[in-house]
Formats: sequence, structure tokens, C-alpha cells
Amino acid sequence: MNDPFLLIRNTAPPPNIAKVSALADLAGSFHRGLRSYAATPLRRLDRLAAELQLASVLLKDESHRFGLNAFKGLGASFAMHHWLATHDVPVDAVFTTATDGNHGRAVAWMARQLGYRAVIFMPGHSVPARIAAIQNEGAEVVLVDDGYDAAVRLALDAADNRGWIVIQDTATDRYREVPDWIGAGYWTMARELEPAVHAPEQPEVDVVLLHAGVGTWAGAMVQYYWHHYGAARPRIVVIEPTEAACLLQSVRVGQPTPATGSLHTIMAGLNCGYPSTDAFDVLRQSVDAFIAIPDIWAERAMRRLAMAQGDDPPVFAGESGGAGVAGLMALMQDPAYAAVRDHVALGRGSRVLAWCTEGVTDPEGWQRVVGRPIPA
Repeated sequence: MNDPFLLIRNTAPPPNIAKVSALADLAGSFHRGLRSYAATPLRRLDRLAAELQLASVLLKDESHRFGLNAFKGLGASFAMHHWLATHDVPVDAVFTTATDGNHGRAVAWMARQLGYRAVIFMPGHSVPARIAAIQNEGAEVVLVDDGYDAAVRLALDAADNRGWIVIQDTATDRYREVPDWIGAGYWTMARELEPAVHAPEQPEVDVVLLHAGVGTWAGAMVQYYWHHYGAARPRIVVIEPTEAACLLQSVRVGQPTPATGSLHTIMAGLNCGYPSTDAFDVLRQSVDAFIAIPDIWAERAMRRLAMAQGDDPPVFAGESGGAGVAGLMALMQDPAYAAVRDHVALGRGSRVLAWCTEGVTDPEGWQRVVGRPIPA
């Protein structure tokens, strides 16, 4: 049985940093012009840091972004804006995408603001609350029995056969430009941490935890760190569910390849069987480690974040949103990851940054895990 991790010993800068940086400048200006834009909060989790025997733990809480309960609005909004700025679009245009929930809601939200129709493809097993959130943005939802990767294919086919505009956050051999725009939109999250955490010369954190589905967000953050700091960047660990670790598997074999797990995980936003080809190219040698964690760690992180101790503020993270903290807890508490912990020098003096990329998107599931309803 393979270890649940992969160590990268000789890292190198990712491709296309200058291109994405220039796009990110445009994205930042666009976001600041949105009426609903505001920087999301940074939480200090000092009690959790003490429990894990770390110097500090910071959590960027994206559950407040645009009222969408997740960070995806940054990427989708800029990509749709940039498409309209660079194409002639008819008034009856249809925007479409595939999603496990958050990205599709973001596309539907932006389409409604722009006055366009949206059709969103979702896996057939999607929970009703995530479906309803997209429908409440005025979009049509099409359920796909064969899962997320099949939904992606249908969205791309809709562009070919119906002329719909696909705003997809995963790159394939036939679809590469828009995911770059989406990734550039995500840089706004990192730039909101300047200069307090992302100081000009050297970061004020030692280790950054990034969770991944297809890898577009993680890849964008990695490009930001290499652009901003070069070799002085913080050490970076990418976290995936054990049952959907498509990036770990792909980097292990040296090319994009399907995950070998069951694709059954509560971390629905990370439940992707095949990586973005561009994200694979970015991440394969530009981070320090990949780890795969079982669902039990996501559940523990959800409970720990919700039931705050000491002066730690409560954070109501979804199953995928808390994956960064879940990975940190696994790294510090499970001997199976000791080699990763040593490799990234994670210990008593370490200052750690994680991201809560979504709030509660499945209230019934959250209550089952945490043991109580979401506080009003």
C-alpha cells in the first residue's frame, strides 16, 4: 500500500507566473469595484496552536465572501467579466459550468447580476441544499448520474453543440484559457493578507496548507507565493481526501491520471477524480508535499472549529472548507504523516496559515457531524 503522502525534494517555480500575475492585477481592480466586495476576515486560533504545539495558526475565513458562503465568487466573477470584455456576447447568451456546489453557485450568482441565463451541471448525488442554493440564484440545474467528471464533459459539450459559454475551473487539453482567468481571480484572497501576513520581503508564516479538488485554487495560490517570494516562500502542503487524491496520484506517476480511490468522501468540493491539467503542471514540482486524509479528520476539524475553545473564535466550516485545518490536525497528531511533518519542519516554532474556503453548504450534514444545528 502506498504511503498517504508524497514528498517533493527538489522544488522549482511553476510556469506562467508572469501571465497570471498580470491577470491578477486586472482581477483585483475588478473586485474592488464590486459593490459587494469586502476583504474576508483572518482568524487567530491561538488555543488550537497550543493544542497542536505550534507557534501560531491563522485561518483566512472565506465563508463570508460575497454572501455566497465560499471563495469561488472571486474566480467566477472575474472570468465572466473578462469574457464579456474580450468577446462579443449576444443578449441571450447562456453561461454554464460543472460543479460540486460552490463554483456553480458563483457562476449562477454572477450570471444573474449580469442579466444572463445560467445552466449548471451537478453530480446526481449532490445534496439538496447545494442544489437549492444554485436554483435560488435563478439558474437551471442538470443532475448527472456519473459524477463530477462526467458533468465537466457535458458542460464542455454544451459549448461545442449549443454555443453556451463555459466558465469551468478545471483545465483540459481542449479548454485552458478560462481556468487561468479564474485562478487569477483567486489571487485577490492572498493579496488581502498583504502586508500583515504576506509581508513585502518575507512571509510572516512558515507553512501554508492548501486543499485541492482539481487543483485550480491551490495552483493559483502557489503561483502567488512563488511570484511574491521566490525561494523565500513558505513551505506548502497540498491536502486531498484519501478517496479522491487525484493530484497526489498524478504527481506520483508523473502525468495527469485518475484518482484510485472510491470517490466517496464527505469533502464534496474536493471530490474530483481527475486533476486540472494546468494545475498539475503548476503543482507537480512547486510545493513541498501532498497528503491524502480520510474523512474522519474533516469531521474532527469541523467540530473543533465550531466548538471554539479559549479565545479562538468559532468558525462554521463546511466539510471541504475545513480541510486545511483537518490536514494540519492530521499532520500533527497522526504518526502516519510524521515524515511530512519533518520534511516541512512543522513544529513548536512554526507559524501556520490555513484557509476556510467554504462555510456550511449542507446544514443537515453539518449537524450530523457537529452534533447541533448551526447557530442562528
